[in-house]
Amino acid sequence: MALYDAVADLDLVVDDWELSLRERDTSSGFVRTTTVFELRGDGAVGRGEDVTYEESHHHALVEDEPDFELAGEYAFDEFSQAVGNLDLFPAGAPDRDVFRNYRRWGVESAALDLALRQADLSLADALDESYDPVRFVASTRLGDPPTLDRIDALREVDADMEFKLDPTPDWTPEIIEELAETDAVRILDLKGQYEGTEVDVAADPELYERLIDAFDETVIEDPDLTDETRPIVDDAADRVSWDAPIHGIEDVEALPWEPDWLNIKPSRFGSVRSLFETIEYAAERDVELYGGGQFELGVGRQHIQLLASLFYPDGPNDVAPRAYNDPELGDDLPTSPLAPPDDALGLSWREDV
Repeated sequence: MALYDAVADLDLVVDDWELSLRERDTSSGFVRTTTVFELRGDGAVGRGEDVTYEESHHHALVEDEPDFELAGEYAFDEFSQAVGNLDLFPAGAPDRDVFRNYRRWGVESAALDLALRQADLSLADALDESYDPVRFVASTRLGDPPTLDRIDALREVDADMEFKLDPTPDWTPEIIEELAETDAVRILDLKGQYEGTEVDVAADPELYERLIDAFDETVIEDPDLTDETRPIVDDAADRVSWDAPIHGIEDVEALPWEPDWLNIKPSRFGSVRSLFETIEYAAERDVELYGGGQFELGVGRQHIQLLASLFYPDGPNDVAPRAYNDPELGDDLPTSPLAPPDDALGLSWREDV
């Protein structure tokens, strides 16, 4: 049975719903804002998180008090189609089209959580699967100017910590050499597939070559393929991964070559159908998957951990507990792998991480 077929016909009753804001400082130097959608029906509650990046879009949504037509009785697939036809940005078009997917995922994940709870099921139950311990990596930046201070602090907490890092042109040869010697960097995210965002990193052939040579087994994520960088990246094609361009199967098929690796961020897909179909598509082609995070502040973090637990538990998952994104590190950070709960229901996984 296809993954989506296992949940498409779940009965769903929505009586009412509400929104709430979340805000938190991050280790990347900005205040993260998200919106939690809470759907209620038949004595149960389902929650999902909109991870749109612009703070103003969240405040506009809550302050506008939108009258989305969500109440009713559905099969889950009927609800998904109805949400797909709604304008979830009634206060004005978002700055980036992908934010529409982020918000739709917030609503759909809340609805799937609710439908599963109303059926007294976890997602694993519905799919006839089980949850496995989740390996995770710590995603962090090295500061300006770059230093290994944050890396050292994290490795004091856990000497076996693994990392996903975002290289920048100001990484010196010494920084690269020291990082490579740790043998702990699992992913280098080149941020070459973003346009018009604060995290864009312009293609730098010298940096690409230095990184690919120094980290000869590390996954290279989202390179920008230019005339100068393409020959360099081609030499590492079997460990190149894609993230920002991927919103569904069509995007995977449009890549420059059939990928060996993909980063799965559920919010990018918008709908549960697109997410599940892409995961199946990748599995059929032996594409290695790993989960990605977007500074989720609430249930969204649980959801990316849960999906990793089901579909790619052994990948270099960027789904570390929320505390890893705090400006100051605590002494009691959970370590990898994360054990699954014994009593999961709906899309819940572990509230403490």
